[in-house]
Amino acid sequence: MKLEKRLELVKLPPTEEIVTEQELKELLQKKRHPVAYDGFETSGKLHLGSGILRAIKLQDMIDAGFKFILYIADWFAYLNNKLGGDLELIRETGKYYIEGWKACGVDTSKVEVKWASEVIKDHNYWELFLKISKLVTIKRTLRATTIAGRTEAEVKNPSLLIYPLMQATDIFHMHIDVCQLGMDQRKVNMLAREIGPKLGLWKPIVVSHHLLMGLQGPQRMGKFDENVAIDLQISSKMSKSKPMTCIFIHDSEEEVNQKIRKAFCPERRVENNPVLEIVKYIIFRKFDTFVVERPKKFGGIVEYL
Repeated sequence: MKLEKRLELVKLPPTEEIVTEQELKELLQKKRHPVAYDGFETSGKLHLGSGILRAIKLQDMIDAGFKFILYIADWFAYLNNKLGGDLELIRETGKYYIEGWKACGVDTSKVEVKWASEVIKDHNYWELFLKISKLVTIKRTLRATTIAGRTEAEVKNPSLLIYPLMQATDIFHMHIDVCQLGMDQRKVNMLAREIGPKLGLWKPIVVSHHLLMGLQGPQRMGKFDENVAIDLQISSKMSKSKPMTCIFIHDSEEEVNQKIRKAFCPERRVENNPVLEIVKYIIFRKFDTFVVERPKKFGGIVEYL
């Protein structure tokens, strides 16, 4: 496959930012099968973002020649006290994630699934972790804790300071060339780019994908990122902890219809419209056409290509 086509696949929606595109181009010229990954706290049901959207972008990366690792971050979910910190339940949920991805179209024979609980058994992992911990300040680490869905003010114990340092360690321990995660993980990926050269290692490329907006519409918290647009996206993302604001892969047709009818979708508003985001990032990626059936008095049937 030509270089231009591989780049085009990586850049397809929902990709939102590449740091940097020139480095990505050089990587693809040098490596036929570079390594990319995404990691997941296994803490609840899969929804359109973590299930179907993840499957769509994953296929783009595979088609572009990447070896892709799906990382089940069970210990991370424990550190973040997800599912009450019940490690057994967290791991059972991890098994569910794998089956859920299969249902969303992920060919698991073409990806590698790794578990944090297995990766951290290597003593070299902790040696690398300690080296990284000496290269960053507490302030810098605290800034990166927002990747766990917590604001800096919510960090009450050291476990959430360990979290971003472990995630940075994962990147180098698993020899990741491209961090292909959501925009909410950007801070730790940029941290990894800073510390890689200091460790005498590489600078990982960051390919961040858009976070699907929750059905409640835009919510601005002003606490996750200094960048207003990024903060809005993280604050407004579809979240399994708010069931009525997201569509789960298990939802019945009736439940989906009910949620869509209640969704934030003001007339003539295209930006920050969760319903149109589903159309843009999922329907237009999966189907050739999108048909809206309307009575004649409202303009009749319209078809989008």
